[in-house]
Amino acid sequence: MNTLRLGVNIDHVATLRQARYTGMLGTHNCEPDVVAAALACERAGAHGITVHLRADRRHIQDEDVFQLRKSLKTKLNLEMGNTPEILEIALRILPEDVCLVPENRQEVTTEGGLDVASQFDALVPTARQLKAAGIRISPFIEPDAAQIDASVALGAHAVELHTGAFANTLGEAHQRELARIREAAAYAHERGLQVNAGHGINYTNIVEIRDVPYLAELNIGHTIVSRAIFVGLENAVAELLAAMQRK
Repeated sequence: MNTLRLGVNIDHVATLRQARYTGMLGTHNCEPDVVAAALACERAGAHGITVHLRADRRHIQDEDVFQLRKSLKTKLNLEMGNTPEILEIALRILPEDVCLVPENRQEVTTEGGLDVASQFDALVPTARQLKAAGIRISPFIEPDAAQIDASVALGAHAVELHTGAFANTLGEAHQRELARIREAAAYAHERGLQVNAGHGINYTNIVEIRDVPYLAELNIGHTIVSRAIFVGLENAVAELLAAMQRK
C-alpha cells in the first residue's frame, strides 16, 4: 500500500501573525515567521506545504508565497479562488500544484467544495493557463460524481475531496459522509484522477480517513497549528504523520 502523503497548511501561522502585525510584514519584530514554520514542517517529514492566497489577504500575503517558493525543498500547493489577480500571481510563482477553491469573504475558512459543474465555463481559461505553465490542477470539491466528472472535463490532474461534512457530523450522518468519501475516491480513481482530501481532519478522525481507498494526499492545517501550541510544530507534524500510517 502506498504511503499517504501530508501537505501541511500553514495559513493559521499567518493568521496569528496578522492578528498583531497587519501591514508590518518584513519588520524585525513581525512574528511568527511563515517561512520558518514551513521549513519546520518539512524537517518533521511533511511532503508539501499548502497556503491559500485569498483576495482579501486575511492571512497569507503575496510576499509569503514568493518567499516560500524560494525556500521550500518539497513542494508548494497554492489554494486560490478563480480571480485574474491571483491567477497572475500563480503564473509568476509557478507552484507545483494549484488547488482551485471557492472563496467567500464572509467565511472564516473555506466552507464547502467548488461547484466545478456550474462554474465550468469560467474555470476553463484558468485551468488552460495553469496547465500550459506546467502546474498540476486539483479542484476542491464535494465527494460527488458530477463534480468529479466536471473536474475530468476541466483537465484536472487530481481532486481534493472536501471532508468537512464528515468531520462535523456524528453517528449515522458521520458514517454516511464517510461512505460518500469512499465512493467518490473510488470513482475519481476510476476516472484517472489522483485523490486528495482535506478540511476538518484531525488527530482523532484521521484513523477513519487514512484507510479510504485510493487516497494519495491529505492537506491539513488547523489541527496541526492547534496541537503545536502544546508540543511544538515539528512534534505536531510528526505525531500526525505517525497517526496517518495505514494498518
